[in-house]
Amino acid sequence: MLLFFFLLCLTLSPPLLTQSLNQDGLYLRRVKLGLSDPTDSLASWDDTRVDTPCHWRGVSCDPLTQRVTSVNLSHWQLSGPFPIFFCRLPYLAQLSLYNNSINSSLPLDISTCRNLTDLNLGSNLLVGAIPATLSQLKNLKSLELQENNFTGDIPASFGEFTQLESLSLFNNLLNGTISSSLGNISTLKELRLAYNPFQPGQLPSQLSNLTNLEYLWLSGCNLVGEIPESLTRLTKLTNLDLSFNGLTGSIPSSITEMKSIEQIELFKNSLSGELPVKWVNTTTLLRFDASMNQLTGTIPNELCELQLESLNLYENRLEGTLPESIARSKNLSELKLFNNKLRGGLPSELGKYSPLQTLDLSYNQFSGEIPEVLCEKGSLEDLVLIYNSFSGKIPQSLGKCRSLRRVRLRHNLLSGSVPEMFWGLPHMYLFDLADNSFTGQISKSISGANNLSSLLVSRNNFSGSIPDEVGLLSNLVEFSGDGNKFAGQIPGSLAKLSQLGNLDLSENELSGGIPEGIESWKNMNELNLANNRLSGEIPSEIGNLPVLNYLDLSGNLFSGKIPLELQNLKLNVLNLSNNRLSGELPPLYAKEMYRGSFLGNPGLCGDLAGLCPKTGRSKNEGSLWIFGLIFLLAGVVFVVGVIWFYVKYQKLKKTKKGMALSKWKSFHKIGFSEFEIADCLKEENLIGSGASGKVYKVLLSNGDVVAVKKLWGRAKKDDSSNESQRDEFEVEVETLGKIRHKNIVRLWCCCNSRDCKLLVYEYMPNGSLGDVLHSSKASLLDWPTRYKIALDAAEGLSYLHHDCVPPIVHRDVKSNNILLDAEFSARVADFGVAKVVDGVGKGPESMSVIAGSCGYIAPEYAYTLRVNEKSDIYSFGVVLLELITGRPPIDPEFGEKDLVKWVCTTLDQKGLDNIIDPNLDSSYKDQICRVLEISLLCTNALPLNRPSMRKVVKLLQEATAENKSKTIKKDGKLSPYYYEDPSDNQILV
Repeated sequence: MLLFFFLLCLTLSPPLLTQSLNQDGLYLRRVKLGLSDPTDSLASWDDTRVDTPCHWRGVSCDPLTQRVTSVNLSHWQLSGPFPIFFCRLPYLAQLSLYNNSINSSLPLDISTCRNLTDLNLGSNLLVGAIPATLSQLKNLKSLELQENNFTGDIPASFGEFTQLESLSLFNNLLNGTISSSLGNISTLKELRLAYNPFQPGQLPSQLSNLTNLEYLWLSGCNLVGEIPESLTRLTKLTNLDLSFNGLTGSIPSSITEMKSIEQIELFKNSLSGELPVKWVNTTTLLRFDASMNQLTGTIPNELCELQLESLNLYENRLEGTLPESIARSKNLSELKLFNNKLRGGLPSELGKYSPLQTLDLSYNQFSGEIPEVLCEKGSLEDLVLIYNSFSGKIPQSLGKCRSLRRVRLRHNLLSGSVPEMFWGLPHMYLFDLADNSFTGQISKSISGANNLSSLLVSRNNFSGSIPDEVGLLSNLVEFSGDGNKFAGQIPGSLAKLSQLGNLDLSENELSGGIPEGIESWKNMNELNLANNRLSGEIPSEIGNLPVLNYLDLSGNLFSGKIPLELQNLKLNVLNLSNNRLSGELPPLYAKEMYRGSFLGNPGLCGDLAGLCPKTGRSKNEGSLWIFGLIFLLAGVVFVVGVIWFYVKYQKLKKTKKGMALSKWKSFHKIGFSEFEIADCLKEENLIGSGASGKVYKVLLSNGDVVAVKKLWGRAKKDDSSNESQRDEFEVEVETLGKIRHKNIVRLWCCCNSRDCKLLVYEYMPNGSLGDVLHSSKASLLDWPTRYKIALDAAEGLSYLHHDCVPPIVHRDVKSNNILLDAEFSARVADFGVAKVVDGVGKGPESMSVIAGSCGYIAPEYAYTLRVNEKSDIYSFGVVLLELITGRPPIDPEFGEKDLVKWVCTTLDQKGLDNIIDPNLDSSYKDQICRVLEISLLCTNALPLNRPSMRKVVKLLQEATAENKSKTIKKDGKLSPYYYEDPSDNQILV
């Protein structure tokens, strides 16, 4: 019996004899109760078998006392207000809640966390003012509150910190002033206040009291006035970043007295005057960037004598020559001096001693020969010398530079033959030799350029035949060889280039016919073969190219009939003039508006004046002609009378309907009458409705289908809404009326009358990407289709940013504004809030209201109301994430996060498989991963770190290539997958 009792006690002993959880653990349990934990990251905090929390996830203790000293809950998707019970832990020194969704405002009694030395609440959703009581944490050494929504001032009490070494407040909504009291924190080593909408003000001179400061980041802080001379006192400063401000005056010479400085960033200000001449005391300087200012004078020789890694002085007014001393820098990897007035030759030893990677000297007046040793170290990736006066030949040594990725030598005075090996560099994706005087032939070695997407050799003196090897460049998107002396036939291998979107071989001496098999040209947008000696019949397959909108075959020897299949095309430009074509015109084109497209073809017949040859008439025919003319005039008078009566009647009828169709304007050659649009605006044709009006599907008498957006012209409630609708209409018309691109929705015509405003677009049968992707139709979008949609939309936006003059910023990029045709090709649509840029390089323009849609708006736009093309790129990155995840930009499942934050946190905690839409085929996982990397680049919190749209297109094209293994660094720095395209001039609105 005793033995049984003893065994029973042993059975019951664990719960009875376990020591209770200590006080630190009880406090942490209270912390958990106050937080939402959707991923069960705090599950280990429920363990009842322990007496201390020291083995709980994210908790660290002193090994001797077993008291909690550190809690790190970063990236755990936690939400809720700041848990004040943390402050009950008497020995807690380090607390990090970085990258969660901690919301509400910080409590004033956070000052009770007496022993904290490190507090990191960055990348959360905290709002309100920063508590002044934080300064009572006398042991605090690091305070990180960046990337929240704090407003107001930096508390003046922060000047009372006695041990603080690092203060990070960047990317908030702080709209007061930069407190001069910060100059009292004598222990401060790092101060990061960048990208806050502070009130315009000068850089406080008191900051020069921070003699221990090593890192000063004040980008985008609305700083004005001059840079204080007193900065010289910051003798330990290694990094000074004052970029994206409104600083004026000259760069103070005292800046060269900073003996520890390694990086100076002054780009995008309004600095003027000359660069400081004496740089002897800044021997530690590695990076100097004063680009996008108004600097004048010459580049100092002493600055170039420093062992710089990067020198960026682009978009200024600098003159003179490039000092020879720059060639002796053993560390130089980046030299960008484009958009200045520099002249003379380049140092002959440039690149001989330095690992030069990027050289961009575009838009200057440089002359002489290209140095032979530019790629001596084998590191050169970007060689951009466009719009200068360089002469001579391309150095033979560049043919051995296998690191080259981008070569742009357009618009110089270069001549001679291109080195044989230069054509076939394996990593080259952009090869631009246009507007020079090169001779010789395109080498067959071009087959080695596997990544080439743009081959631009226009307006040179190249001759001979185009080699078949060009047809092996499977990634080729653009081939422009116009204005040369190419002869022979167009290689049949070109028909295999399925990615080819632009082929321009006009103004050459090509013969033969258009090659067979051009059905592969599914992406062909522009085909220009004008002014050659091409013959034979025009292949009917051209009419089946789905996105072709520019066709010029004029000035050749084409014969036979015009294929009826050309009527399938939606062309902005059609030119078949000056050939030997015969027969009847296709009915769609037998109209006066197309007459100029067919002139110079004596064999063509139709009702269009000037096409058919004239024949002589006999005298009897002459008299018959006179009588016929009399009857004709009588008939005309009768018809005119009937038409006048009918028009008057119709005008009265339309007025009664509240719709006057008297102000029509067409932007393309259209095959329908605008007036038949009105009769089709019936409720049974309604396909969409919104705050600004309705959208109708209209089937026209010629069989075409169009979409008609009807905006009400008279507001019912107030004048302000009427004003906004007028603005939307005018912006849409002015923008789309002049755009010609296969990935921009076409505006056929418009009507602007007193009572209504009509916009007539091409009809997109599959609706918007958002409607398809977030509905039961999502199964229609496999990964290849989604990828094609992404590339199409990117090319459309790239056209707006880089090819329109002036450039255009869309400002409302979202999946609902990307429309899909019958083949799921994408068009960018809805330009009601688009912004036309008056000039590249102008300062950002503040908008009176935020344009855009929730979940797509770039962070900087939301609090600065400043927009440039980087805002479009952020929004496009969100669209990419929608395509990858299948999720909308805002979803209740995300809590208070948006799609971007949800992806980042899920990627860190659960991995890639929990992000990708489960409907997608896993065999495409590698491609999806690469597109995910591109989307994360596009949604980078800092606008400067987002690639240009032209670069995005290139990255997407590369995403389908094999053997890619590039990744994004978790610290937020740029991956090797991205580099800025300095010649894609940034658009600033």
